[in-house]
Amino acid sequence: MTKIHLLMKKEEVCEEKMADGNKIAVVLDILLATTTIVSALKDGAKEVIPVLHSNEAIEQAKLYQQGEFILAGELDAKPIDGFVYPSPTLIRESINGKTLILSTTNGTVALRKSSAANKVYVASMLNNPAIAAAIQKVTSEQTILIICSGNSGETSLEDFYGAGHLIDCLVKNNVYELTDAAKTALYFYRGQTDAYEILLDSYVGKLLAKYEQQQDIRIAASKGITEIVPILKDGKVVVETISV
Repeated sequence: MTKIHLLMKKEEVCEEKMADGNKIAVVLDILLATTTIVSALKDGAKEVIPVLHSNEAIEQAKLYQQGEFILAGELDAKPIDGFVYPSPTLIRESINGKTLILSTTNGTVALRKSSAANKVYVASMLNNPAIAAAIQKVTSEQTILIICSGNSGETSLEDFYGAGHLIDCLVKNNVYELTDAAKTALYFYRGQTDAYEILLDSYVGKLLAKYEQQQDIRIAASKGITEIVPILKDGKVVVETISV
């Protein structure tokens, strides 16, 4: 039986172990990195390049012509000079056909730390059902690692809730062996009724609300609004093409 593990923060990702064996990683950063990535691809982005920090983002930008990319980033939830703030609503209007170069404190770092897995999916509330459907094809020889990016070494309420939503989507259509951490996220998710309120009540949610970014929280709380399945491939997040 396929086993589902849950890691509570990016600091729990061991890159050596990730490369060992047949592992599938699913990375969540609900507020806001993976939500922004999924939203940007839904809005027509060509690809997303997740980087470890702003210096790497600037180096990546040099590989593109002006007008071919959007440089977006935050550090400890604060804007970075010369970068667009990585908000789905701010990026939406101008991302179509462009590359998004994205630097965030937690989500893009979690993606990079997970890159040695056999396959790396990018998940959010927006596309958790689609990710779950893609994972149904996984064989019992593979292990699924659901990775909450967390918040600078701390557990993040919104990622834990998002992980519960993903696990709920998974177990509706298949039987898995869940670790206790995975079960806890599932039971927590099933005990809540209002996704927006949960996200708003989180540490990052309160921070975003303080800067009047409630619209981004509403987007992040939207369940199953797109069927795109983004994967990290050769350092870039692209939409997986499903062969019929």
